Amino acid sequence: MSIINLNNEQQAMLNGDYGRAKQMGMRLLVDMAATAGVTELIPIQSAHLSGVSPLTGGLGLRRFLARLGEDTEARVAIPTTLNAAGCDPDQFAEMRITAPDFLDHSQEIVAAYTRLGVRPTQSCIPYEWEGVVTSGPAAWAESNAICFGNSYTGLLTNRESGLSALASALTGYTPKYGLLAEEARRPNLAVVVTAELDDPTDFSILGDWIGKQRRREWQMPYGPIPAIKGLPAELSHEQKKALTAAAANYGCPLLYIDGQGERPPADFQARLRFTQADLDARYEALRPKNAVSLITLGCPQASVGELRAIAELLQGKQVTADPASPGSPPPLWIFTSSANATIAEKIGLAQIIRDSGALLLVHTCPEVVPYDKSWVKHILTNSMKAEHYIKSGLNGIPTSVMRLADCIAVATGEYVLEGEEIAVTSESKPATSTTATATEQPASSLLQRPLATGPFSANGHGLPSQRDFIISGEAFVTDTPITLLGFVNRHTGRIEEPGHPAHGQSMAGKIAIFPKGTGSTVAPYVLLELYYRGQAPLAIANTDIDQQSAPACSLESIPYAYGFDADIIANINNGDTVTLMRRGDRVILTVAERKE
Repeated sequence: MSIINLNNEQQAMLNGDYGRAKQMGMRLLVDMAATAGVTELIPIQSAHLSGVSPLTGGLGLRRFLARLGEDTEARVAIPTTLNAAGCDPDQFAEMRITAPDFLDHSQEIVAAYTRLGVRPTQSCIPYEWEGVVTSGPAAWAESNAICFGNSYTGLLTNRESGLSALASALTGYTPKYGLLAEEARRPNLAVVVTAELDDPTDFSILGDWIGKQRRREWQMPYGPIPAIKGLPAELSHEQKKALTAAAANYGCPLLYIDGQGERPPADFQARLRFTQADLDARYEALRPKNAVSLITLGCPQASVGELRAIAELLQGKQVTADPASPGSPPPLWIFTSSANATIAEKIGLAQIIRDSGALLLVHTCPEVVPYDKSWVKHILTNSMKAEHYIKSGLNGIPTSVMRLADCIAVATGEYVLEGEEIAVTSESKPATSTTATATEQPASSLLQRPLATGPFSANGHGLPSQRDFIISGEAFVTDTPITLLGFVNRHTGRIEEPGHPAHGQSMAGKIAIFPKGTGSTVAPYVLLELYYRGQAPLAIANTDIDQQSAPACSLESIPYAYGFDADIIANINNGDTVTLMRRGDRVILTVAERKE
């Protein structure tokens, strides 16, 4: 295990001299440094925190923030911004949210962060805010912002979880590993685009498509880093934003566009081609096949350019913000940041939007709202990021995608949707493309290979903050990363991701063995909530560096191990009885009894 070299200030934080909150933060960072195999923590310029909406952070977030609040010395050490919240408190009634105590819980979360000294921007687009540092080492947690910042600004940040970014914000440091070094920023996926892309939604579909091509044999510890060839010579801010936000759905922390700036030498593990047929097929699969209940625009929150495009399309037209009667155009909700809303007010865009009858919301984002399902049965959006999360377990609402002009035309009644019953559901498969995707594969390779037999034992590493333990139990094994937020039931630990090899199985009370967590940076709060509800795994063993699982395990002492000297996934069957034992720095995973 790596010995972390701490300076005097860092050691004092770890000793508790600066209070409990900074001690917890430093302990987590030391654990993450050890997991990454590095020995140094470096100062950072800024932090951005995810985990604000009660829908995403849930009980785990609220209880953890309450613990931090007990420390009167708890304050962030560097400029820190806050992600989008779950509602616009000034228009809460108009949003028709019925989730019990949602507004109170939302305001409790924002107030807790504010007491820590966090700037309550409540925005998922910190790169559009004046005064936010977008250069040098940082600790950002918000998948779209990470990918945008790494790709188009001078920002250097790993794909932090909400917990690890908070630890860095409290201490002012982050482990020196991963994307903070040029070597890790090398492109690992070649993508050639032959389709004609123009509308930002075209780029959103491309980004999501790239992520869907994930293959189990790829070795990408920091996620896919595509080098994309064939795009227009110059991209607008909105096109770049749509591309990175959707690519981040599947863990992309950074991308390169051919001909736009320098890049490190590539180490391509695969070459993909995105054709016009792929684009057309995705639009066909994603278009609404039945009546739409609600149209949401602004995911990530709309830029001033997006607000201008929306206002131009709405000029002189009428829409509604309220639930519509059958056969009438659906309501239109537009999400933006308070900073961009202020600009839109000054130049008249906000007035045009409001005069049309649309609802213009701030502080929140389409993917973190708990919609009232009594009337929201089917959502239409122009964002693959919104589609990815709204249809997930967060809301479980069928979601369709069209270009911006078409979305507005549906809202004004100029585009009348006709067709069958709902065909676009959370279980719909993507249209056939040139490359099979992991989510399209009906079964895991674990189910296709013969069961492992005979004795098996592997040596791994543990977290420095954890002491000796011995845990025995049933193994939960999958060779596919787990998207904790939205695809793991936070009350039961059940995997709820159609197409995932472990769909329908629960991790609760088992020793969970899987490559790593993926998806949203809020994921650790799901694991914390499972722990607080008594439904967490007994222990977790990962094969890759995992910013999703390890932080929660560090904070709540859930037994954790990683970096084994043998293939624990190939040699342990789902349902085997295993023992995870730590003695000193060594963690041993042993099969005690094979599943019959």
